[in-house]
Amino acid sequence: MAESILRNESKDFAKRIILLCKDIKSTTKETVLTNQLLRSGTSIGANIYEAQYAQGKKDFISKLEIAQKECYESEYWMELLFETGYITESKYKPLKNQCGTIRRMLISSLTTAKNNKN
Repeated sequence: MAESILRNESKDFAKRIILLCKDIKSTTKETVLTNQLLRSGTSIGANIYEAQYAQGKKDFISKLEIAQKECYESEYWMELLFETGYITESKYKPLKNQCGTIRRMLISSLTTAKNNKN
C-alpha cells in the first residue's frame, strides 16, 4: 500500500516538475538550471518504479537510496530557481513541500527495508 502511494506521489511530482520547467523555459529561456531540475525531479519516480523490479533486497535499497539523493538534488535546484527569481514563492513552496513528503516516505521505506534485510 505505502509503495503505491510513494509511486503515485513521485509520478505526480515528476509531472509538476515537467510543467514547471516547460513554463520556465518558454517564459525566461533559462535552460541550465531547469534541465538539471527536470533530470533530478523525474529521476525520483523512475528509481522508485525501478525498485519494484529489483534483483533482491540490496538492489531495492540501492534504487530507493538513489531516489532519495535525487530528492535532495531536486530541492537544491528548486531553491536556486526560487532564490534567483525564476519561480515564485507560490510555485516553489508546494513543490518543496511535496518533495519533502516524498523524501520522508523514502527515508521511512529505507529504514524498514534495512531493518528487514536479515
